[in-house]
Amino acid sequence: MTHTSVKTVGAGLSAAALLLLAGATPAARADTAPEPGNWLMLGVSHGDAPASAEDGTLLRCDPPGGGHPHAEEACAQLSAADGRITALPAQDALCPMIYAPVTAHAEGMWRDRPVTWKETFPNTCALRARTGALFALDGA
Repeated sequence: MTHTSVKTVGAGLSAAALLLLAGATPAARADTAPEPGNWLMLGVSHGDAPASAEDGTLLRCDPPGGGHPHAEEACAQLSAADGRITALPAQDALCPMIYAPVTAHAEGMWRDRPVTWKETFPNTCALRARTGALFALDGA
């Protein structure tokens, strides 16, 4: 009888372990799935090479936050453009005629629509003039 009890306990522990693993799996998937709402992972790299994930800055809107230094202003600009980066109004700026290309990248969700955007600009001044606070990632 003891032998049967050990088998039963062992089977019960195995079933419990499987249930725990099964319960953990959806949570792991939820962490990697995109969140609903308004958020973008932003990056700027020199030249036309893509920035690595470690170089990105998270912008969350509703409420504004994440690691973006100008989150409130960037979210307001995106809201006015309905999340379309190409629709951001260009600002007047006198930029130097120095060619030092930078590539801006954005990926995320806006009003539950996926956003993927990338554009190369002749220099950082031209990037800021075209995208406003959105890619002002250095806090300046």
